[in-house]
Amino acid sequence: MTTVTETMGALDTIVVGAAPLRGEDVVAVARHDARVELDAGAMARVAASRALVEGLADDPEPHYGISTGFGALATTFIAPERRLQLQASLIRSHAAGTGPEVEREVVRALQLLRLQTLATAHTGVRPVVVETYAAMLNSGITPIVREYGSLGCSGDLAPLSHVALAAMGEGQVRDAEGRLMDAGEALAAASITPLELREKEGLALINGTDGMLGMLLLALHDLSVLLDTADAAAAMSIESQLGTDAVFAADLMALRPQIGQGASAANLRAFLADSPIMASHRDPAVCTRVQDAYSLRCSPQVHGAARDTVEYARTVGSRELASAVDNPVITDDGRVESNGNFHGAPVAYVLDFLAIAVADVASISERRTDRALDPARSHGLPPFLAHEVGVDSGLMIAQYAAAGIVSELKRLAVPASVDSIPSSAMQEDHVSMGWAAARKLRRGIDGLARVLAIEVLTSARALDLRAPLESGPATGAVRDLVRTVAEGPGADRHLSPDMEAVTELVLSGQVARAAHEGAQS
Repeated sequence: MTTVTETMGALDTIVVGAAPLRGEDVVAVARHDARVELDAGAMARVAASRALVEGLADDPEPHYGISTGFGALATTFIAPERRLQLQASLIRSHAAGTGPEVEREVVRALQLLRLQTLATAHTGVRPVVVETYAAMLNSGITPIVREYGSLGCSGDLAPLSHVALAAMGEGQVRDAEGRLMDAGEALAAASITPLELREKEGLALINGTDGMLGMLLLALHDLSVLLDTADAAAAMSIESQLGTDAVFAADLMALRPQIGQGASAANLRAFLADSPIMASHRDPAVCTRVQDAYSLRCSPQVHGAARDTVEYARTVGSRELASAVDNPVITDDGRVESNGNFHGAPVAYVLDFLAIAVADVASISERRTDRALDPARSHGLPPFLAHEVGVDSGLMIAQYAAAGIVSELKRLAVPASVDSIPSSAMQEDHVSMGWAAARKLRRGIDGLARVLAIEVLTSARALDLRAPLESGPATGAVRDLVRTVAEGPGADRHLSPDMEAVTELVLSGQVARAAHEGAQS
């Protein structure tokens, strides 16, 4: 999928281990190749917790993950001379992903998030393991991770195992230039010594929610841009279809104090301010309509509900960022304890919740687009915004594309987290499917961007067709931006390139930025 590239100013270096990472830190490393630096205090704590593990490794009593097998084999004691083989076998057997390669930014996000957990000193790995993961990120070495293989419990086992396998010098990776090569070759080129895993380290590298969490954090960043874009697109549709902005008044919004609704309504008021088109039909003698259709009038309610969903998901994501997810873990007082913190349910639920919001925002956007093309509802615009009606089809099929995407987004909104398939001989008998929830959300975000792009393209043409009336500063700024990549009204031409070009404007954040800058001018 393509992803939103709008971001805060580039962060050059991210310190790992001193405090929990922030969502923007993950975006900076995953998407913009910011370097990571290990906190010295964290590394001292890592060394101390490793000493505890090595003491337990010499204990004749079995300790899970240190001197036993894993999962359904947790009661099998492993002799000291076989434990190095046990660790390597764990990673090799669990690196069982299949399907297409996962996107580079997703792999880098899960690498970073696993590194953060290793640096908490709750996993019992040696400092060299932490240092190796940091070195791989800084060298741009991206392990090949496959689409399918994770059930989201015990975390993202297969994806994380592919990363651990690469750290051992096995499997395949892509280097900083994107070249496919053997992991051993890439590590040697970066002067990184392959890891030989010891007691507990195999489990520590693969028990985590890092893949699904990484995709959640990337999605939250993208949606912060796309929801502003949705407000801009709605403003353009409302203006070009001669709707009213009176329904977005602050005192009306205060009667229902939903935070996201208020934020979207404030955007709509700003984006529609000082519009000659809006002013042209404020007189009740000129415009006799009592109310606009829901897709126009209720835009802030729908977009706002999505905003509130994003904020809830952000809260869950921030808690997960502050977590040390492993099994077993080394506690602050030196105990080694089994737990179930690797279960992905908290992350999986919000990933599914976001997919619902994405589908609904796209759905109301498509309805606004359809209204602009229907002469029975567009209040004076030509059918399908065609140049020569009957000869030209205008934007008829662009709406078909939006409708097709929305239909798919509705299917993708069906939650993955309500499903569960038992595994590991019924030891892992309830799983989260969080990885699957994250994968479909990524596709959903791509679809939302395209649906919004079609609305922006449509409403830009509709605004042009309202001449000699002029659009407002914010909507006009977006229309002018669109005109840098797509021509205005005229005879039919190849439409797909225009749609792709405007989609790139949406994905780059330029549409949202143009609207905000226009509103401030």
